[in-house]
Order: sequence, then structure tokens, then C-alpha cells
Amino acid sequence: MRLKGRGIWIALALLAPLPWLLPPTLSGQVKDMIVFSILALGLNVVVGTTGLLHLGVAAFFGIGAYLTGILTVSQFPFRWPLLPAMAAAVVGAGAAGTLLAAPTLRLRGDYLAIVTLGFGEVVKFAIKNLESITNGPKSLNPLPDPWPMAAGAWGHWGYYLLSLAALAGVVALLRNLERSKLGRAWMAVREDELAATCMGLNAANVKLSSFAIGSALAGLAGALFAAGYDNTQGPDAYTFNRSITVLCFLIIGGMGNIAGAVAGTFVLMGYDNLLTPELDALVQKADWTVKFSDVKLIVFGLALILMMRFRPQGLLPPRHEDHEPA
Repeated sequence: MRLKGRGIWIALALLAPLPWLLPPTLSGQVKDMIVFSILALGLNVVVGTTGLLHLGVAAFFGIGAYLTGILTVSQFPFRWPLLPAMAAAVVGAGAAGTLLAAPTLRLRGDYLAIVTLGFGEVVKFAIKNLESITNGPKSLNPLPDPWPMAAGAWGHWGYYLLSLAALAGVVALLRNLERSKLGRAWMAVREDELAATCMGLNAANVKLSSFAIGSALAGLAGALFAAGYDNTQGPDAYTFNRSITVLCFLIIGGMGNIAGAVAGTFVLMGYDNLLTPELDALVQKADWTVKFSDVKLIVFGLALILMMRFRPQGLLPPRHEDHEPA
């Protein structure tokens, strides 16, 4: 059990030297997986640990990215350094999550899911239509380099290591929260909100804290995403499809499990970004008329159905479900 608990730290340590071992394009793909692991962990706080259905995490991802852009790009008067702007984006996304959650705490299940879905659409169309602030369908760019004296490859390595350090910090934070009074309160609300309330917990405050922390982590992921690409990527990067994809990371990896959220992200993004192009190349050599990328969603859908049928708890189930035989 101790080795299992340390597995995620071993995995993170193995990721550290990859920028020096892999081509920049491939290590860039791994960096994206690291950033989206942070986004999945933010959603996991709300959905997996607290048991609230959240379909708008991409909105907070976008808020983090665009706050970072607004505070740093030259077209606005702020022109903050990148790292303080990223910190402000985390606070701003957390505040947005609190403002969304506060009037909707009485809602449960499908009703809460519809509110979060609607908020995601509001943010997407706000980004698209507030052209004087967001550049509309275009992106805010360029973001400043946090290492202006560093050249070329070091800038690429620096973004990678910054993202990996952020993921390690998030994992450490969530591990400590799991063992804290707040983490136990989240799980109590997930298991039985009425019983938790009868035991003296303020369920509204527990849910509010979950939304705030989950949204702040999504904002951190968005800030890292924008910094890594030197721009905010435009509104199409923060759609409902993105929210559902991140939810699938948790379904595959295991809801309520920190390592499972990271594993699910690497499995699905590795399938989409790494395995699919390789299989397309093999199909092209075989001179087939259908590319694997044309059927990749069919394969993914079948895998998801099989996962829900035979292992609904995911690859790495939560600890309370992962009992060893006596």
C-alpha cells in the first residue's frame, strides 16, 4: 500500500528528464498532458471528491487563460510579469467559481449540472463577443516570456518544468486536503449529504469550498496553457466538448482518486495525440482507404462502454473502494 501511495511521485519524477530525452514536439505533447492533469484534478475535487456534477470546468480553464492574457499582453496597460499574472488568474478563477456556486448551492444533480453547463456557454460566448477585451475569435498574444534572458530550448524546458512543478504542488495540496477536516467533509457530503448535515456539517459551505478550490485549479491549468502556447488560443479551446473530455479523464482514471485523474488524462490524451497519429501512419503504409483517426471516436466510445460495464470505478478506484482481501 505504501508503494501504491508513492506511485504518483515516482511517475512525476520519471517525467522530469523527458524534455532532454524527447524531441521538442513530443515533449510538448507531454507538457499538455501535465497541464490537463491539473485541470482534471480541479474537476476531480468537485465531481469525484464532493460528488457534484460539474459540466462547465472549461469555463474556468478559459477564465484563467484570459485573465493571464489580459494582465500581460502589451495592448492593455497592466503589462504584469507572467508569473504574478498567473497567480492572479488562479485567484480570479477561484472567485468566479465561488460566485457561481453561492446562489446555486441548493441545487442538486441534473439541475446543478445544467447551471454549470449554462455558465460554460456564457463564458464561451462572452470571450467570442467581447472583442475589445478578448480579441473575439482571435487570441490574446503574445504573452511575455518569464525567462527573457533564456534562449531557445531553455524556454521550452522552463515551461515544461514549471508545469510539472505546478502539478507536483497540486498533488501535494490535494493529498493534504484529503487527510484534513475539509477533505473528509467533502467525502461525507458525497456519500450522504443529509447524514453529513445531521452530523453538524454545513453542506453549503463544504460545497462552496469545493467549487472555489476546483475552479482555482482549473484557472491555474488555463494560465499554464496560455503561457505554454504564448497566447490564449481563442474561445474554441474552452467549449463544452472540453469539459466533457476532462470528465472522461476522470471516468477512465477513477473518480475521487488523485492518481486516477492523472492516469486517465495521460491515457486518453496519449491515445488521441500520440497513438492515433502512429496508427494513421501504419494505415497509410498499408494503403487502406480509412484512416484510424476517422474511427478513433468509435474505438473510444466502445472502450468507455466496456469500462463502465466491467470496471465502473475506473483504472484506479478511490481508496475506500480499493480493499485488499483479508
